[in-house]
Amino acid sequence: MLSKLPPRERQIVDILYERGSLAVSDICEALPDQLSGSAVRAMLKRLEDKGFVQRSDSERGYLYSPVVSETAAKKSALSEIVRVFFNGSPASAASALLGMSDKLDTDELDEIEAMIARARKAKGGQ
Repeated sequence: MLSKLPPRERQIVDILYERGSLAVSDICEALPDQLSGSAVRAMLKRLEDKGFVQRSDSERGYLYSPVVSETAAKKSALSEIVRVFFNGSPASAASALLGMSDKLDTDELDEIEAMIARARKAKGGQ
């Protein structure tokens, strides 16, 4: 879903996920290269029309925030990565991540084991 956005619009949405609700001026400051406030407002309007951001009134003017929850956005992005890079196989993606186990600490490995156990239990396994 987010992967379909033009790069600059995606960058704006990423900033909103990272920092929360922001005014146009804050978004302009967060962008790596300078854009005018009117250019950012135009992109925010497009993002609003597409259903990716919403705006709310505040003392500072409008505040913009993502519409889709961060969890749903991550799941969608990960699904796209699994589809494109791992031929749709979550097991292949997990295997690749575990191949990076030297970068995982024991708490993270324990967390992965617990998630696997919960997934087995949810499927009716042992």
